[in-house]
Amino acid sequence: MTVQTQTIPEGYKQTETGVIPVDWDVKKLDDLVHFNNGKAHEQFITQNGNYIVINSKFISTEGAIFKTSGKNLSPLSDGEITMVMSDIPNGKALAKCFFIRKNDKYTLNQRICSFKSKSADSEYLFYKLNRNKYFLDFDSGVGQTNLKRSDVLNCPVVIPTKKEEQTAIATALSNTDELIEKLEKLIDKKKAIKQGAMQELLTGKRRLPGFSEEWEPVKLGDLNSIEFSKGQGLPKSELSESGKYNCVHYGELFTRYAEKIETVVRYTNFDGAIKSRKNDILMPTSDVTPNGLATASCILLDGAVLGGDILIIRAPKSTLNGVFFSYGVHINRSQVMSLVSGSTVYHLYAGDMKNYEFLLPSIEEQNAIATILSDMDTEIEKLEQKLSKLRRIKTGMMQQLLTGKIRIYEPN
Repeated sequence: MTVQTQTIPEGYKQTETGVIPVDWDVKKLDDLVHFNNGKAHEQFITQNGNYIVINSKFISTEGAIFKTSGKNLSPLSDGEITMVMSDIPNGKALAKCFFIRKNDKYTLNQRICSFKSKSADSEYLFYKLNRNKYFLDFDSGVGQTNLKRSDVLNCPVVIPTKKEEQTAIATALSNTDELIEKLEKLIDKKKAIKQGAMQELLTGKRRLPGFSEEWEPVKLGDLNSIEFSKGQGLPKSELSESGKYNCVHYGELFTRYAEKIETVVRYTNFDGAIKSRKNDILMPTSDVTPNGLATASCILLDGAVLGGDILIIRAPKSTLNGVFFSYGVHINRSQVMSLVSGSTVYHLYAGDMKNYEFLLPSIEEQNAIATILSDMDTEIEKLEQKLSKLRRIKTGMMQQLLTGKIRIYEPN
């Protein structure tokens, strides 16, 4: 039997953490930072406090959810790193870090620790420590994980010996984070604009040029030639990445599809079920919450197999634009929820949706409104794809830069 040995590239060395550049070190976190534990702030929490409390919820939501305190029991300063030390089994908050960028604004809560760098680049340490596998391995997946000070400070940290290289790596990752943040804000802005447009266009508050006819109040069930039916059983075991037919499983109406379905990602060889016609409106018929049923998706494909627990609303294209209707359900969710029945498991039946009331413009105006809103969605989808790609790029950068596999610093 031949024992294979790892070939170490020139300029690299083998360490306890793996192969790293010869001019990098592996140090214990204790050698790199001053450690501090937070304090309980519960009795000082107030709506108008001067200090934001760094707790688990604040860190796990990237600062979106926070409390304020009237007292600063554990002051934090610019450049400090805070980290969650306690979490539920398989939680997403354990070892998640937040980087402090302002003095006299934040105060550290209990079960959160902070690190103040002794001499290393603080941002480099932030990227190394955030959700570091060393900390995550303490999670047994069974009981609450509570990291001890000694556990934390024993963490091995791979680090360039020259601070200039640490800073160069941190700057590259920080610049990528800035791009991601700007794109996230742009997407949020576009979504807010779309929501406002929906509220105005779908209620007739704002009319498109060339349209002036009064909108007609109608009940869905009173429209001419409208049909209601239900999909047939389509077990998850029948779904695959390839097959004879496109298909839609009812669970995907909650998780994958929004107001329109232009392409599907699942297939089946299961035949004999009800198949879609372009412009069909699909709604889930059962869920554990009534709110989950207040959603509609117009499928723009013919011949897709439609699974069980899908309510199919089929109307002539000359009467009702399915995309227009689905957007309308989005802003009129409360009425749909009022039609739902049940207590433990909630149901939405054809008879319920027949009583759904809405304002109906001409088909030409429906088509125009649906096009505008669809174009907005398309723009948002492209931005979200760009964001997803940028996040993947950052993940790749971290894997390469923080291990020294790729060097971006050239010493003089």
